[in-house]
Amino acid sequence: MSLIDPRAIIDPSAKLAEGVEVGPWSIIGADVEIGEGTVVGPHVIIKGPTRIGRHNRIYQFSSVGEDTPDLKYKGEPTRLVIGDHNVIREGVTIHRGTIQDRSETTLGDHNLIMAYAHIGHDSVIGNHCILVNNTALAGHVHVDDWAILSGFTLVHQFCHIGAHSFSGMGTAIGKDVPAFVTVFGNPAEARSMNFEGMRRRGFSDDAIHALRRAYKVVYRQGLTVEQAIVELAESASQFPEVDLFLTSIKNSTRGITR
Repeated sequence: MSLIDPRAIIDPSAKLAEGVEVGPWSIIGADVEIGEGTVVGPHVIIKGPTRIGRHNRIYQFSSVGEDTPDLKYKGEPTRLVIGDHNVIREGVTIHRGTIQDRSETTLGDHNLIMAYAHIGHDSVIGNHCILVNNTALAGHVHVDDWAILSGFTLVHQFCHIGAHSFSGMGTAIGKDVPAFVTVFGNPAEARSMNFEGMRRRGFSDDAIHALRRAYKVVYRQGLTVEQAIVELAESASQFPEVDLFLTSIKNSTRGITR
């Protein structure tokens, strides 16, 4: 029995590995590669150049690999690269990159992209991230591993969302979010750290305690960022988690959410 529904439209140049399923009325365009075991539901459009890895699940009415509407895009051959074991739910839109940046939009492994989320051009999503319904990332956004963006979160272009961070529903993010930090509101404000997520992922009590202190130093003691980094240097040398928190602050180019 064929895994490709006869009502699907597959460009002759598309490369579909063994075990790929394609549902009815889906369109797979030119210069698309899909890895083993990936399931493409009905009414999905995938446009190339796009590379999709193994064992992904793409649900109906998603548009994957379309041109960006960014006005500087003039039809150049840019790419979308998606890793393995991702779930892309109904109505998700993911655009390819622009040559003015990376020429590539990238989605890593084991991510859950829920219904009607949007991933803009040149964005980079790490691994084990969750974008809840109607989350929208403008172009050039970076989301590090294990970040969770709750429903209707909006992220401005060029923002960096740190690893293990969390946003509440309806949050509007216009600055960088450091690793582990929880943000809420419009505009986003830092409220705490994602301690529940850390516990679920097996962080030690000592590491969580060190991060709790680090958060207070940065956000509660009235110090400048530079002063806080100096204050936490010893803790960062002892705990990789604190070092990751401080590194995400040091690397910020838009200023951190306060």
